[in-house]
Amino acid sequence: MASGASGKRLIVALLLSTTLVACGGSRNLPTTGSLFNPQQVPLESFTAEQIFERGEFELERNQPSEAAFFFGEIERLYPYSDWAKRALIMQAFAHHRDKEYPDSRSAAQRFIDFYPDDDDAAYAQYLLALSYYDQIDEVGRDQGLTFQALQSLREVIERYPNSEYAKSSILKFDLAFDHLAGKEMEIGRYYLRRDHYASAINRFRVVVEDFQTTSHTAEALHRLVEAYLSLGLTEEAQTAGAILGYNYQSTEWYEDSYKLLTGRGLELKAAGDGWLRQVYRQMIKGRWL
Repeated sequence: MASGASGKRLIVALLLSTTLVACGGSRNLPTTGSLFNPQQVPLESFTAEQIFERGEFELERNQPSEAAFFFGEIERLYPYSDWAKRALIMQAFAHHRDKEYPDSRSAAQRFIDFYPDDDDAAYAQYLLALSYYDQIDEVGRDQGLTFQALQSLREVIERYPNSEYAKSSILKFDLAFDHLAGKEMEIGRYYLRRDHYASAINRFRVVVEDFQTTSHTAEALHRLVEAYLSLGLTEEAQTAGAILGYNYQSTEWYEDSYKLLTGRGLELKAAGDGWLRQVYRQMIKGRWL
């Protein structure tokens, strides 16, 4: 009798799990503890498909950590099945939604390692890149994650150029690149406000030489005009102004530099033989910007 009753309870539990998924959006469905409590029905008693559907259900009710658990259990219980492959990419997605970025990155990397030729490999690489990119604004002055985001986004662009994620990766790559330039500008302004002109110049030079295509180049050139004039290095200031006049004449930064230089009786022209003069020569030959 006990054995028969136990069997009936198992069948009822299995039916309940199927009903759970079919009902989808209902908020009165059993939670993880009541449905998959190992003391009642071991998780091993359910099929990979049923556990996968439970993971999807947890995502629908905005419980990504629960979803990641169930997708991870499929990988553990059915390691070489097609469901395990599908669950692995969903596990990476669930961890990312839960902002568990290292776990998301780990799952995405496993997918790439195990299934490099799968159609979802591009999405796995994109998720891996997002695990870095989505933390950019949280890292203060430590730009290590930004560099890693750029590297990972480049992987998507170069390895999967025809995928639906390539266009988004290009956009995010440009934004991350701009973010790095913005951080250099932030530090450069900090030094400039405190009259540490040499340190400020070093930061603005990085923007001009290494981040030429970003939105910060015009301001960097203007700040160089300010810094060089403060040091009495008029030729360098004039050359920075000349580059502004050649590329950014319609900007406020050119107008400000023009007033600064002409107010001291200086022209906006290439002068001297410093690093900015070399930039100017390259620009004239069409190899800069």
